[in-house]
Amino acid sequence: MDLRRFRPLLALVLAVSLAATACGGGSSASEDGGSTIRIVGFAVPEAANRAIAEQWTKTPEGRGVEFKTSYGASGDQSRAVADGLEADYVHFSVASDVTRLVDEGLVAEDWDAGPTKGIVSSSIVVFAVRKGNPKGIRTWDDLVQPGVEIVTPNPASSGAARWNALAAWGQVVANGGTEEEAEENLEKFFANVVSLPSSGRDATTAFLDGTGDVLMAYENEAILARQHGEEFDYLIPSTTLLIENPGAVLIDASPKAEQWLEFVLSEEGQRQFALTGFRPVIDGVEYGEVEGANDPANPYPEVEHLLTVEQDFESWEALSEKFFDETSGIVTRVIGESGKAS
Repeated sequence: MDLRRFRPLLALVLAVSLAATACGGGSSASEDGGSTIRIVGFAVPEAANRAIAEQWTKTPEGRGVEFKTSYGASGDQSRAVADGLEADYVHFSVASDVTRLVDEGLVAEDWDAGPTKGIVSSSIVVFAVRKGNPKGIRTWDDLVQPGVEIVTPNPASSGAARWNALAAWGQVVANGGTEEEAEENLEKFFANVVSLPSSGRDATTAFLDGTGDVLMAYENEAILARQHGEEFDYLIPSTTLLIENPGAVLIDASPKAEQWLEFVLSEEGQRQFALTGFRPVIDGVEYGEVEGANDPANPYPEVEHLLTVEQDFESWEALSEKFFDETSGIVTRVIGESGKAS
């Protein structure tokens, strides 16, 4: 299959996801007597999960296992599972989308008790810009200058958008600014937003189709797009945010789902994540060069000032209320006042 272009790949991913969703109900046994694992996730890691599945099905534990998948905006996918979409394993952008399922009695309360605290993939917030960076965008301050057009997904549906907004806020406070200054920066940021799609993947598509000067993106999304022939540059700002994506097995899942999660967190599972642009969540993973990275031999350089939810925002529970509450959240209010919310 010719995957030199990324946008045709997006259409293929959507088609596969819709087909998988249509046949996602019923028994977890496949027609040949094996098991079926139903994965529901946010759009961005679809390629990585597919690569991991290809490797796992070569092992004794994974042999004969089939997969039915559904991918979309993280918040929408979480709400769909809460409303009855069948799943064995969920892979979301933010922890609050898993805790929604804990509250519904679908995921165990100790889902995040393991060594990685429930995190199965990680990345950082980066700036994707046009080839050659014609607007000279290098810093967070550059983003809020007049005439700069930003593409970022909508925090109402997208986990990627929440990471982006938190990074924009957090970099102000981390560098000595006040919360009032951080909010003013968010107002300028969203004033420059020209596209607010429903998911991180949709935001990438909008940017690749010519919208905006800069895309707020996961590092892995930028790398994956360049692996498939898209031409643009991406920049790692000196202060950025560690993105930590959770994965969890549902209480009534297929018995094979726990073994799948174990493989996802193994060195081979994390190697496949690394090869598709994600930063491994465990130490000691060998992956060689990563095509599409700025420096394939050193694809995941250290960040000068790396923010984390735990150190800089207390917890997802606390920040969800502060920033994303539907009526009083800071980000919710700023977007509403900007007139950009759909």
